[in-house]
Amino acid sequence: MYHSVAIVLAILSSVTGRHLFQDEFRSPYLLVEDGRNVRIYNLEGILSEEPHAGVHLSRERRQAQGSLSTNPDGSSNFAAKVPLAGNDKNILSAVGTVSGASGNGGFKAAGGGLAWDHVNGHGATLTGQHIPGLGNQMTAAGKLNLLHNDKHDVSANAFATRTFPSNPNIPSFDTYGGKLGYTYDNKVGASLGMAHTDLFKKTDYSAMGNLNLFRGRDSSLDLNAGFSKSVSPYIPSSRWEPSAGLSFTKWF
Repeated sequence: MYHSVAIVLAILSSVTGRHLFQDEFRSPYLLVEDGRNVRIYNLEGILSEEPHAGVHLSRERRQAQGSLSTNPDGSSNFAAKVPLAGNDKNILSAVGTVSGASGNGGFKAAGGGLAWDHVNGHGATLTGQHIPGLGNQMTAAGKLNLLHNDKHDVSANAFATRTFPSNPNIPSFDTYGGKLGYTYDNKVGASLGMAHTDLFKKTDYSAMGNLNLFRGRDSSLDLNAGFSKSVSPYIPSSRWEPSAGLSFTKWF
């Protein structure tokens, strides 16, 4: 079953024409298909039959999702996900992204690929992207959901990237790493990450935190802050560097 845009996160159960979901707040909703329309009812508390205000989605719109977020430098990020095939537990989708779009035709990276998502939060992606001034990259990544309940979510991510530089004097090189993340009540989160690049003998470390300031049906505002540093024999000295910023995301 496909996810509704910015509303549906996890399939709980389904019967013919009626499907039970949880939204991003972990509140239960009943989705009723009627011809080409979809109606969503809030089942919070006493399983009220009051409709979820303002939600009336077409079948076509429910089959794709997209997001827009902004960066501290004023650039924007776009992402789209279109399901290709699936059932009540697994979905295979086509994905596309543009990062750091400046508005005048410039961007920091753009690419696309395939994504597999499991109802329990596991997933994997195979993507390629072009980075102007650097070259092309191919990335295989996976996510394993270790713990998930009403309040706590723990997941582990791993990736491997091969970079094909546009400069013929620079050989192709690999970067690989992972991240362990924790989220409480979909509001507060923290993660520890590491990435290593053999060619430069460089290892990057990060310790990040995030706080959700606002989350609506189709938008979210988050505060992100943390520290990172790079260690390499080619770097004379390294120290933890702070970073912080706001991220606004809108789903379509």
